[in-house]
Amino acid sequence: MRVFLADDHPVVLAGIKALLAADPEIDVVGEARDGQTALRTAIRLRPDVLVLDLSMPGLSGMDVTRQLLAECPGCKVLVLTVHEDRAYVRKLLEFGAVGYVLKRSASEDLLRAVHAVATGGIYLDPAIAGQAIDSAGSGQHDDGQGREADLSEREVDVLRLTALGHSNKAIAALLRVGVKSVETYKSRAMDKLGFHSRVELVGYALGHGWLAEG
Repeated sequence: MRVFLADDHPVVLAGIKALLAADPEIDVVGEARDGQTALRTAIRLRPDVLVLDLSMPGLSGMDVTRQLLAECPGCKVLVLTVHEDRAYVRKLLEFGAVGYVLKRSASEDLLRAVHAVATGGIYLDPAIAGQAIDSAGSGQHDDGQGREADLSEREVDVLRLTALGHSNKAIAALLRVGVKSVETYKSRAMDKLGFHSRVELVGYALGHGWLAEG
């Protein structure tokens, strides 16, 4: 898999690169030390995974995520940060990021996270995964569970792929249906569960095992 790295601390960047380069399945295709360079180069290289720091000069990791995924929706953004605030997790999930790893856990979890997101999964650091689920609104999850049986198989497929970060167009191609049909399935299913955002959906999907890989 092709991985691009972005972090403004040279020592951290070198450590991440060494860790990932030791895996024969990973090809580190580039690196950047500021947000604007990260965005510009990632758009050009279109890596499978962008490992991205949140706090960078020029353009924040939050803005890089939003702009990159608008331009290259197929890229998987894996955030590597010191920030443990659930507000960051919520916003990044809304923007379409599919991974969140704390730097203090990188030596144990980063490789696992890169493989997980590259193969279509979502990876949230265990230290903040519970916060992400809780922040999605536990009361709505309770209501949603009772209504899950009302979802059709196709609605579940669409919601799961949405939670994984796929665009409506990508979901339509995967399921071999029209984009309008995907929009209808998604809207109907979100209404049934009482959800209004992707954060709620991701928390629900995590809690119900929809995102478990292999």
